[in-house]
Amino acid sequence: MDLTYLGHACFLIKSESGKKIIVDPFIKDNPVAPVKVEEVKVDLIVVTHGHFDHLGDAVELARNNNCPIVAMVELANYCGKQGVKVHGMQVGGSFDFGFAKMKFTLAFHSSSIGSDPIQYMGNPVGVIISMDQLTIYHAGDTGLFGDMELIGRMNSLDVALLPIGDNFTMGPEDALEAAKMLKPKAVIPMHYNTWEIINQDVQQFVRQVELETNITPAVLAPGETYMIPRR
Repeated sequence: MDLTYLGHACFLIKSESGKKIIVDPFIKDNPVAPVKVEEVKVDLIVVTHGHFDHLGDAVELARNNNCPIVAMVELANYCGKQGVKVHGMQVGGSFDFGFAKMKFTLAFHSSSIGSDPIQYMGNPVGVIISMDQLTIYHAGDTGLFGDMELIGRMNSLDVALLPIGDNFTMGPEDALEAAKMLKPKAVIPMHYNTWEIINQDVQQFVRQVELETNITPAVLAPGETYMIPRR
């Protein structure tokens, strides 16, 4: 399975069969995005919450690719009213899409659209994606929480995608603790260095992961791909 980083919290996941999933497709207004929206071809779109830097270009991509947006029910309904296919889920629920199975997890954050008025978009989520007998955990935007230990105990995680930017999400120190609880084979940092307010020394995070765990840290520049090895 190939995992390509498209900047911020956006990842493109490609199965051995060629099926593609994109998570949090913030592309057009993303200052570090390495692709254009019209270049992205996907079979499924996952959105962890309604903020502009995660919902991003989901609706346009759904139209371009005639594929569904998978999101919390409130957010899915919002997207569905714009004339695209959607699949609504809730925290703790899972669904098998044929080529991939997904389960929504807790995330401690918020989820809304607009500012005047603000529209509530349901709870934010993380997502566990199982495909090609491999499992990825995308934490979404979240603070550190104790049930990450439970997520790690119940799932054999090949990769954990964790925010490290601080201010809006976990910072590097909390992300390190999250990795220790989740116990993935590899951890990839995200949601950092897009803007100054979330700038971080990612190599310091890497050094701490290497020093304090047996987890493989992998830093991806926007556009780079990580090949997840088979078990």
